[in-house]
Amino acid sequence: MATNTADQAQHGTEQAAHVALTLMDQLPILLILVPFMAAPLVVLLGSRKLAWPIAYGAATASFVMSVFLLMRVIGGEVISYHIGGWVPPLGIEYRVDAANAFVLFLITGIATVVLPYARVSILAEVGRQQLTLFYSCFLLAFTGLLGVVITGDAFNVFVFLEISSLSTYVLIAAGAKRDKRALTAAYDYLIMGTIGATFFVIGLGLLYMATGTLNMADIADRIADQSGNRTVRAAFAFILVGMGLKAAVYPLHLWLPNAYTYAPSAVTAFLAATATKVAIYVLMRFMFSVFQPDYLFAVHTLEVVLLPLAVLAMFAASIIAIFQTDLKRLLAYSSLAQIGYMLLGIGLLTETGLTAAIAHLFNHGITKAALFMGLGAIVLRHGNSFCDRITGAGKTMPWTSAAMVIGGLSLIGVPGTAGFVSKWVLVQGTLEAGWWPLAILIVLSSLLAVIYVWKMVEALYLAEPPSDVVAKEAPLSMLVPIWIMAIACIWFGLNTDVTLGASISAAQGFMNGSAGMMVH
Repeated sequence: MATNTADQAQHGTEQAAHVALTLMDQLPILLILVPFMAAPLVVLLGSRKLAWPIAYGAATASFVMSVFLLMRVIGGEVISYHIGGWVPPLGIEYRVDAANAFVLFLITGIATVVLPYARVSILAEVGRQQLTLFYSCFLLAFTGLLGVVITGDAFNVFVFLEISSLSTYVLIAAGAKRDKRALTAAYDYLIMGTIGATFFVIGLGLLYMATGTLNMADIADRIADQSGNRTVRAAFAFILVGMGLKAAVYPLHLWLPNAYTYAPSAVTAFLAATATKVAIYVLMRFMFSVFQPDYLFAVHTLEVVLLPLAVLAMFAASIIAIFQTDLKRLLAYSSLAQIGYMLLGIGLLTETGLTAAIAHLFNHGITKAALFMGLGAIVLRHGNSFCDRITGAGKTMPWTSAAMVIGGLSLIGVPGTAGFVSKWVLVQGTLEAGWWPLAILIVLSSLLAVIYVWKMVEALYLAEPPSDVVAKEAPLSMLVPIWIMAIACIWFGLNTDVTLGASISAAQGFMNGSAGMMVH
């Protein structure tokens, strides 16, 4: 009898282990399905009380799954998931390696932190009537970004990009309750985003014409010996311009300042930390995994086109930021300058340069989330984000202001913050490549960041608050997420095991080209 009981217990343990293993194997698709199914559920239920819990539950579940995926692939493993059991290149493949697992970790982490913050700010800025539609669109934008990053199918990238973009246009337009200019900002973004998507899909069409496949790993194998093929070169140009528009690469950035300025604060925080980072990731994925590093060396595109634009962004956007009177717009232009650093790292075409670009992608994401969330809390109390309106917030909202200062220090790249780590690696990359003038330019552009961050500090601490402003700190539900991001800026500045570990592993995979996409 005892033997039977022991056998049953062992059988039960084996079944549980099998179920657990099956769930772990299904993580790539569950990561997408959970928020994707939650989006229509929010609308179908139509309950304003349930909208936020459903959205938050879906985001948290995706975050937990992204952590498990990152832990599996950070050592160099590649996970290949076949949708419906159809083997690629015929079937659609979700492929997870160190590069996209790191970006998935950023997107899900930001969503999980921004949603609690959004609960109060969205009520004030969007209104109670639109809650269910807002959270549904948020989940769709979130799903789209995750899908763009995880898929190994080139056309799927376009599909998920459109899911994300269409819902993002609505999210930006939701700011019209506070400022009608949100509608024109959303319209401008729609036009520019559509042009970018059109260029991108034309590039994919040309690749399909040259290779007859849409699986990225398969495309990489088939164009490896076609570097002189004009169709392939045209495809590269179209994809570069299309994703350049989506990533707001200077001077293709015209949609970004207004979109960040007039969108609801929670939307700005989420988009600034994730959307352009995803577009930069797609650029890297196509440049290094599909077209191969050898191809990039052959065509000199990055050295001739991307590097000058990166340096131009670092300085032009920083100078424009200095003269802004609206802090939201100031931070939007600073984002353009920081994108310049990422492009500079990519343009170096070295492992160290790519490591810096990927690390800065993550570090800038958490930094901008802290800054835009802090500014959103100040807008809630002070009415808007103009410098003459938020004066004295350091006295009326000391905790919020302190978190913003930490974010500002990370933006500059002060030692001990996340921003310093990636800028330091970028300087190392330029010196390794023998381009010491670029190292000097990185330092000089960081000094420009000191000027516009000081402008923010001056407004917060060195002036009296307006007489009609209520001296009241941000609600706890906003303050906790703001400080989670502020502490993350310090934590990842002091403990670089995760960020640099994942970035180095991702850079090695990219520099190996399609060989880095092989499933181990």
